[in-house]
Amino acid sequence: MSTDASSLTAQDLELLRRPLYGFLSVAGGPLPPQPRPVWFEVTAEDTIQLFTGPDTLKVRRLRRDPRASIVVAAPVGERERWLSVAGRTTVEPDGAHDLAARLAARYWNLDDPARADDLAGILAADWVRLVIHPETVSRYMY
Repeated sequence: MSTDASSLTAQDLELLRRPLYGFLSVAGGPLPPQPRPVWFEVTAEDTIQLFTGPDTLKVRRLRRDPRASIVVAAPVGERERWLSVAGRTTVEPDGAHDLAARLAARYWNLDDPARADDLAGILAADWVRLVIHPETVSRYMY
């Protein structure tokens, strides 16, 4: 395992740009943390963003303590590889619907009418955007 203060490598970005689930943990919760699977996107600024409801428990916890981490792992059948990005997280009121639409296209086949309807339901709801600003990046490759 290696840890780099805050830098994402080209190999890290390659993994993060794939349609994989991330497992998000936020500070201030029960011990041990309770990770949740999430869709995510790495940005041009090397931050990690995702969307969630504005009144969720994770948002309330992040408003008290902005620390969070996301872990992404290669799927079964590939060589073992994972990446953890931890840092201060901001709750942004803008951009969540555009992010949701991009992520739905990344994770779902939107030509499927059922998935297109699912996306319409998502876009009809209120969302905020969570942005993790990397402070610690840990990785493992075998």
